[in-house]
Amino acid sequence: MALLNSFSSGVSAVKTFGKSLEVIGDNIANVNTTGFKSSRVLNKDAFAETLQKSSAAVGDVGGTNSMQVGYGTGVASITQKFTQGALTTTGGPADLGVSGKGFFKVQNPGDTLFYYTRAGDFRLDDGGNLLTSEGYNVVGDGDTPIVIEQINGTAPLQSYKIGKDGAIDAYYSDGTLLEDVNQILLSAFSNPNALERVGGNLLKNPGGEDGGEGAAGATQAVAATATLYGEIIQGTLELSNVDLTQEFSDLIVAQRSFQAGSRVITVSDSIMEEIVNLKR
Repeated sequence: MALLNSFSSGVSAVKTFGKSLEVIGDNIANVNTTGFKSSRVLNKDAFAETLQKSSAAVGDVGGTNSMQVGYGTGVASITQKFTQGALTTTGGPADLGVSGKGFFKVQNPGDTLFYYTRAGDFRLDDGGNLLTSEGYNVVGDGDTPIVIEQINGTAPLQSYKIGKDGAIDAYYSDGTLLEDVNQILLSAFSNPNALERVGGNLLKNPGGEDGGEGAAGATQAVAATATLYGEIIQGTLELSNVDLTQEFSDLIVAQRSFQAGSRVITVSDSIMEEIVNLKR
């Protein structure tokens, strides 16, 4: 039976480091994804068979140490690293980067559920709605969609300015300036790793999809200070925080570990074959 355990250990290594390769591959694939946060895998040892229990010394008789054989490894956790990505200047008025830990809050107009994102590659539609690339509404105070009116009277919108606190000023062709026509808010979380990726650079807060507090413990406030939620920088986008040097280093380690696990299976199979052939 002990030999069979080596099969289990080898298989667990192949499965575990295979998962590591999946995560590393995902990180590398998203090296140019706006606002992407890389993930990491941590492993844990599997259940161990106890061959001998430890015992304390009794009188003049010394104690004994335990003897255990592990059954391999497994995935302990896969977590995202929410470190700041570099902000690159684009000059686009609807491109917004966050310097800090805050997230933009957006709403799917189809199901009215709320999501969060660090990707600020937004756009204005013909109705003045500030939208994500997939058409989700960026929301502000009271979870109302951000709207910048395209016409003030008869004067069309000429430009708009978004301050570090998210306040929006609109400039019209007749020289009219409307201050604080709307304000973008940021959401921060006490446990951002409770957020779940849903694709399209979006995250959801399980249990809080209706806008309330969920598993990640959402808190929403005006982006007024960099120490709390961060600052909104207009005309920039946050790059992925993937460190290619680290990813390639981790890739080599995971590959070698995968190969070692495969080798354990191969050697165990060879020894088992020898045992089976003993009766010949």
